[in-house]
Amino acid sequence: MLDYDEEAARYDASRGGEPRAAAAAEAVLALLPDGTRTLLDLGCGTGIVTRRLAAGRAGLRVTGVDLAAAMARQAALRLPGAVVRADSRRLPFRDGEFDAVSSVWLLHLAPTDADVRAIVAECARVLRPGGTYVTTVDKAASHNVGSDIDAVLAARPPSAARDAATLVASHAVDCGLLPAGRGRFPGRGQGRSPRRTVADLRRGWFVTLPPGEPIAETFAARLAALPDQDRPRPDPCFTLAVFEKPGRAPEGA
Repeated sequence: MLDYDEEAARYDASRGGEPRAAAAAEAVLALLPDGTRTLLDLGCGTGIVTRRLAAGRAGLRVTGVDLAAAMARQAALRLPGAVVRADSRRLPFRDGEFDAVSSVWLLHLAPTDADVRAIVAECARVLRPGGTYVTTVDKAASHNVGSDIDAVLAARPPSAARDAATLVASHAVDCGLLPAGRGRFPGRGQGRSPRRTVADLRRGWFVTLPPGEPIAETFAARLAALPDQDRPRPDPCFTLAVFEKPGRAPEGA
C-alpha cells in the first residue's frame, strides 16, 4: 500500500493532473441535483478535484476531508478554510449536515469490507433526507483497457476489490441509501506505459506484488520486455455510482 503522506508531493503529476481532475469534477457535478448547496468531498487528497467541484457550480459550498496530513495540507492551500483532516469512517459532522457527499478514488483504499461499510454509513448519516451520494466504484477494473500491459498483469495474484459495485451497493442499501444512477468519465493522462508501470510496481502500487519480492521482479521483467516502453496505452474510464437518501429536505433548506 502506498504511503499517501509520502505520495502527496508527486500525486497530481503522476495521476493525470488537471485534465483528469477536470473530467472527474465535471462528472460528479453532472450527477448532483440542481438544488445542491453543500457538498462533502471525502478523500479529497491534494484538493485538485475538490477545487474544481467548488468552482464548477455557483452557490455550491464544498468541504474537503482527508486523513493523510500532507494531502490535507495541500488541499487547504487550494481551498483555504474548507478542508478538514479526519477519518472518513468517523466524520466530525452533524447528522444530515450536507446536501451531497462525493468520494472519488477512496473506497478501493479501505483495508477491509467493514471499513467500506463504515465509510458508506457515515456518508448516509451526514446526508440530509433527499441527499445524494456519488462515489467511484470498480477502480482496479477500470484500469484494465485490454492492453499488452494488462495481459501481463492478469497473471498476478488477485486482490480484493473493496469498491466492487455490487459490494458498495449492498452496503449503501443496508445504510438506507437507494441506487439512483451511474456515470462515467475518462482518466485523462493515466494511460500506462510499460516503463511507468514498472516504476509504479517498484514503489508499491500493486498490493499483491510487494516491492523487492521475487514475484514483483518477475513481473517487472515481463513488463520491461514489452515493446514501446514509453508509449502510454489507452486511458482508463472510471465509473461513478449514485445513491439517494430517501425523504424530503426540510422546508427552507
